[in-house]
Amino acid sequence: MLATYASSAAEKARADHEILNEFYGPVPKAPRRTPMRELISTVLSHRTTHADEELAYDRMLEAFGDWPGVLAAPTADLAHAIRTTRWPDTQAPRIQEILRRIQTETGGSFDLNFLADWPLDRAMAWLTDMPGIGLKTASLLLLFNYRKPVLPVDTHVHRVAQRVGFLGPKVSVEKAHAVLLALLPADAEALFNFHKHNYWHGQQICFFLRPNCPRCPLKGFCNYYQEHYGAATAEALAATPTQWDPAAWGKLPH
Repeated sequence: MLATYASSAAEKARADHEILNEFYGPVPKAPRRTPMRELISTVLSHRTTHADEELAYDRMLEAFGDWPGVLAAPTADLAHAIRTTRWPDTQAPRIQEILRRIQTETGGSFDLNFLADWPLDRAMAWLTDMPGIGLKTASLLLLFNYRKPVLPVDTHVHRVAQRVGFLGPKVSVEKAHAVLLALLPADAEALFNFHKHNYWHGQQICFFLRPNCPRCPLKGFCNYYQEHYGAATAEALAATPTQWDPAAWGKLPH
């Protein structure tokens, strides 16, 4: 789809999806982690680097063995085990409450696969009712592991959408989940790729400070580019890479 600076939000969102799908390539459908790991790791990741999140998760299970052990652990000991996260004293009781509710829902196990059979609204409401689980965390789990048609929005996706111009400048990250979802096809595979591609784009090109606009394949309809450089010239468009080059720019993250 050809989009312009004057295109509608829906047209820009669809063009973003098509172009970044070509630029980064389709992402395999396999979940990156088990459902329980996806849920608990995402809770641990709040304002924490990926490396520190992974370290906290590994230390937690090394210290307490399994989910029953984590649930039964003294909360102060659990907080110490996950001390590489941003707020361990807050996260520890949250994790134990989440485990307690899962155990109650399942009759004793720590298996989230019942969510696969639940309607989306029920699954989303059940997850977001728990402490520390917001729309982004619930959406990541439901999309990545159960292929529900939802769209996780983090700061990278939010920034790209606002700069390109298919999300209003005053729309919060929380509200952006519904706004962006309405612009895209209700298809889990498309939403998964849209999330991953825009997440990578915000990390690798559309930085918070000094974005790498010359490398960006969205410059032909990006509001930020137009405001800072003027409309993209034929020469600028012709010089834009059409695919991510891992040999030159590095491997894409998880």
